[in-house]
Amino acid sequence: MMPLTESAATRSPHGIHRVAVLSLHTSPLEQPGAGDAGGMNVYVAHLCRQLRELGMAVDVFTRVPASQPARSVTATPGVAQPHVIVHHLPAGPDSATKDDLYRFVPEISQQIRDFYRGRPTPDAIHSHYWISGLAGLEVRRDLGAPLIHTMHTLARVKMRDDPSAREPAVRVRAEDRLAAEADVLTANTSTECAELHELYHAPSGRVAVVPPGVDRTVFTPHGPSRWLPSHERWKVHAGRHSAPQPPLRIVFAGRLQPLKGPQLLLEALSVAARMAPQERFEVALIGHPSGAHTLRMDRLLPGPTGPVRAELIPPVPATELAAWFRGADLVAVPSFSESFGLVAAEAQACGTPVLANRVGGLKHVVDDGATGQLLTGQSAVQWARWLVEVARDRSRLQLWGKQAALHAHRFDWAASARELARLYRVPKLEPCTA
Repeated sequence: MMPLTESAATRSPHGIHRVAVLSLHTSPLEQPGAGDAGGMNVYVAHLCRQLRELGMAVDVFTRVPASQPARSVTATPGVAQPHVIVHHLPAGPDSATKDDLYRFVPEISQQIRDFYRGRPTPDAIHSHYWISGLAGLEVRRDLGAPLIHTMHTLARVKMRDDPSAREPAVRVRAEDRLAAEADVLTANTSTECAELHELYHAPSGRVAVVPPGVDRTVFTPHGPSRWLPSHERWKVHAGRHSAPQPPLRIVFAGRLQPLKGPQLLLEALSVAARMAPQERFEVALIGHPSGAHTLRMDRLLPGPTGPVRAELIPPVPATELAAWFRGADLVAVPSFSESFGLVAAEAQACGTPVLANRVGGLKHVVDDGATGQLLTGQSAVQWARWLVEVARDRSRLQLWGKQAALHAHRFDWAASARELARLYRVPKLEPCTA
């Protein structure tokens, strides 16, 4: 393996100078919404930058296929030391899926050990998702650093919330082990904290709530907005003499997989069109198919005529995503399971209300009835009724949007990083309550 670039040592006022971050199945440099990249990529990227702002040198380890060379990329070029450096570790074939990667954990763990041979070891190891957690358990003793682990999603919760979800037994066993053996577990919300205790029997006092943040330099109500190009067929649909109300503009942003629920949204729009044929709806679905159970979006999209217009948009950078949020009347988050719901937080920061399922972290991110609406039961009919109701009452959406922008100030990456710095230094925690 080619030599990897060493991060600069530095002095940190928090007593933590170097952190090893393990994000093996997906790199923080990847575009969210494509492949296996999603909210976790945003989480890792922003927290690493904020840890650097606190004076820590951060080495991020991610896996690439064995056909690619080992390489290191400085994720914070042009800034003063210390840096965030992403190290790409080759292991496994190109065809390996996310669920295959646990087979290569011993090989990847050895490469991490080799990296630190002759270098200063990290003061803390922070692993993300169960595959990285297994590697963290392997290298923790050799590096002499505590292991802080963030699950991001939980297999038992996904299978509980979505009866069609199937998770490999090896993942459940790995999460059980991490719940028992990690020095610290971080949860996005008090709900996830309770799930770690109840479903995984995580020891009391070893779980801390660290809410994710929002980049409010990008996700803000002020800035350009973007929407689908005008469509002549609305004039025909409205009739020759009427002055039609603009269509209700909806954004879905995320991976196009059953767990994220784009199929539920499209079914609900079809039902809404039958309930209220005078109303019109436009939806921009921003993302790519992902996972083993991908959706045939070509079969789900409505036809070119009728009161519903839907278009697929490839994943876009954060600045463009913010413009889409600002151009929408409503952001839909029809997920069957969400440990946090970063899209909902970012949409609200743009002053756009959210319609979401009442699951997981969304119960904490959306202020129900004030910044949007939470629906129970994952019912297309219930979703349709609410879509029709807000289409007829745009003033409610405007009020929710104003309140959403204020509500989003509670989500702060810098505060998240400060709490993590405390956890890296002091693994003994007070029990959390739901």
